[in-house]
This record gives sequence, structure tokens and C-alpha cells, in this order.
Amino acid sequence: MAFKYQINKMEDIADAAVEFVKQFPEAGVFAFYGKMGAGKTTFIKAICEELGAIDYVTSPTFAIINEYNTDSSDVLYHFDFYRIKEIEEAYDLGYEDYFFGGRYCFIEWPEKVDALLSEDVVNVSITEQEDGTRRIETM
Repeated sequence: MAFKYQINKMEDIADAAVEFVKQFPEAGVFAFYGKMGAGKTTFIKAICEELGAIDYVTSPTFAIINEYNTDSSDVLYHFDFYRIKEIEEAYDLGYEDYFFGGRYCFIEWPEKVDALLSEDVVNVSITEQEDGTRRIETM
């Protein structure tokens, strides 16, 4: 499924999250690609809020994974693999339980664990344009 959305100002991010959840209403693994500061964490936060997260959504840069409970008693998983040095660190986390557990998984810096991602992962690119706007699209 193709998804494209242009974010012109920060207020648009909630609308982008609404459209993203409409496009992908079923849980799955979503890999977010983009440069540092492109808005990956901010967009994932908006998606989690749209999905009913009742926990505070933050970057799991140091924890590597954050779990967020939702108002429907579900759990959302948010990964940030920026700091891992070796793919074995993902094995130590028990990535299989998360990636194949049938819940929403949002991954920042998936380049670090590409070999572990299944072919049905949804790859999402966030690109900052010269004028400061962001383009979000599935690849």
C-alpha cells in the first residue's frame, strides 16, 4: 500500500497520523528511515497517540525499546536501534517475540537490523525538504 503525506507545519502531524492509521489499520512492523532530526520519533509519537497510547511516548534511544499501553488494553512497541553496535544485541532483546507477535512495532534506524526484518515490513521514509516541510511516504 502506498502512503504519501506532506507535513507543512507541526500542526499537520496529527492529521498525518490519522491518515497513516487509516491506511494501516492492522498491526504490523513499520520501519522508519530518515536522517537524524527528520521527525521519525515525532511521527511515531503521533501514530501511537492516534492508536490510543495512554503512556507517555518518548524516544527509546537508550532503552532501545519502549512499550506503550493503549486505551483498548493493547500494547505498542517502539524501537530505536541507533545505538546498537552488533545485530546480536537485537537477538538479546528477543526481537522475534516483538516482530512476529502480531502487534504494532515501530522501528527507528532499521538499517541496523535489516537482516532481521521480514519481507512484509512496511518501510516508511521521512524526508526533510529544503523549505523545512517533511514528506512521509512508504517505499
